[in-house]
Amino acid sequence: MPTILSIAEAIPPYEIKQTQATEFARELFSGSFKEIGRLLKAFENGLIEKRYFVNPVGWFQENHSFEEKNNVYIESAVTLGREAIVKCLDNNQFLKKRIPYEDIDAIFYISTTGIATPSIEARIMNLLPFHLHTKRIPIWGLGCAGGAAGLARAFEYCMAFPKAKVLVLSVELCSITFQRNDLSKSNLIGTSLFADGVACALICGDSCDIGDFRLKTTYPSILAVQSALLPDSLDVMGWDIKNEGLFVRFSRDIPKIVHNWLKPVAEEFLHEHRLQIDKVDYFIAHPGGKKVLDAYVESLGIPASMTDVSLEVLKNFGNMSSATILYVLKQYMEMDIPRGSNGLCAALGPGFSSEMLLLRWFD
Repeated sequence: MPTILSIAEAIPPYEIKQTQATEFARELFSGSFKEIGRLLKAFENGLIEKRYFVNPVGWFQENHSFEEKNNVYIESAVTLGREAIVKCLDNNQFLKKRIPYEDIDAIFYISTTGIATPSIEARIMNLLPFHLHTKRIPIWGLGCAGGAAGLARAFEYCMAFPKAKVLVLSVELCSITFQRNDLSKSNLIGTSLFADGVACALICGDSCDIGDFRLKTTYPSILAVQSALLPDSLDVMGWDIKNEGLFVRFSRDIPKIVHNWLKPVAEEFLHEHRLQIDKVDYFIAHPGGKKVLDAYVESLGIPASMTDVSLEVLKNFGNMSSATILYVLKQYMEMDIPRGSNGLCAALGPGFSSEMLLLRWFD
């Protein structure tokens, strides 16, 4: 059972209060919607208090070409991605000593908010002394489900190669996809919700010498993973790719879909491993938004308190697409969770799809 040994974030430089974002949206969208006051309640009702961006607010008041935005993506992704990796491998919250870059067998790079070839992890490998034979697995297009999917693919890699140490690096710079001239409701809601976030996780196979590095008493191991796709749901969320760049698309029915679809998917997954939802001690949920968290609670029949950590991340960071689940998981790893506790890690993304991991804490 591969173990998640360390997680670290790299926080973008500009903190934006939700009150600032609300006034920005009021100025931009008021000419397009007569009911702008009602629509702006989404900024308050979503319970987000602040977010972090790679550019200051003034940058969004000007038009930028797709090329310019993507150049910002590449530069910021390399800088923040490198920082997250450095912090992950030298993390005194979880590790007794630094893990050498040369020990990393593979890097899964997860993103949906920019394009780069060579991909970002290759650029970072030119800045840090990774082994020349470190495998690179860039994964693009999984959106909010990408962080959980990256952990799942790292689990499968470590099952095949038990001696492996693997990084999952998630970089999402949602803010640079903002379209100033898109005055749709989808863009308005996206403006209230999305943020920039970067995080890196270290997953180690069973035959690794983790006893030499582990600092805490218990760590989450990954027992099993599941991917699920809802047929005929391609229009639920994603990007419309146009000359100006990436235009956000998501359905107002997402909370309803979660409510109706998620429980049987989760029950099937847990049943395969002789568990029921009431035997899950911790629910590590990607906070797609306040309504999505509410739909998790209603669909699964779990106490609302089981989403408190996810809600706290949402309040302080917003929805950072794939990186968000790693922020949530890091908070759980900082707790002293008893041996044998079960965790269900879940994230939803375009497709429409879900990624789930069954975790158990061991010493």
